[in-house]
Amino acid sequence: MNLVPLKKHARLGDMAYEAMKERLVRGVFEPGRKLTVRAVADALGVSSTPARDALNRLAAEGALVYSGPKTVIVPHLTMEALQEVTAMRLVLEGLAAERGAARAPTGLADSLEEMQAKINEGLEKRQYADVLGTNKEFHFAVYRCCGMPHLLSTIETLWLRIGPSFHDLYPEFAIQKYGVHNHEVVIEGLREGDDEAVRAAFENDIRDGYRRLRQAIRAREEQFGA
Repeated sequence: MNLVPLKKHARLGDMAYEAMKERLVRGVFEPGRKLTVRAVADALGVSSTPARDALNRLAAEGALVYSGPKTVIVPHLTMEALQEVTAMRLVLEGLAAERGAARAPTGLADSLEEMQAKINEGLEKRQYADVLGTNKEFHFAVYRCCGMPHLLSTIETLWLRIGPSFHDLYPEFAIQKYGVHNHEVVIEGLREGDDEAVRAAFENDIRDGYRRLRQAIRAREEQFGA
């Protein structure tokens, strides 16, 4: 399991929660993945109590679903959830992107260009888990500049719900390079000081992802008769 052991701390439950939350946001765990309290505890280097507390909190937030007393599953996204999350992402991430672009520090475009190079390399090597992690950093590098912490917190909650489903973007997104083009427009917009172009590029990225995830959900429903 791709987790880093935690340092001992009085609030290990909170630390375990944050560690698991970040990995769900980054798409480390794909939908349908089973996680046990013991496996999470061992991976994080904590006892079962903080691991269980973390999984309980994530289950209460809808990011995980219990399939047994000590086992959770990363849920598949439903069509209704996808539509709701996407509608909220367009509004909230669009705002964060535009405000972030307006307040972006010098050199952010260069940093994003380096991230995009890593994404491109990962796409070529079909290392999609690495791509998802860097993609998250790309988006939030701009969003964090907005200076609106409550907005960021809400966006993270949306990514917590949809992050695992980003696995369904590939390999089509790697072939068509939808995300690559949108990210290139973001970088260009930052260099030119065009805040609206940056917002539009992120919104297009969300819409492109929505169309692919919608196809994946429909295909799964046809396969399993859901």
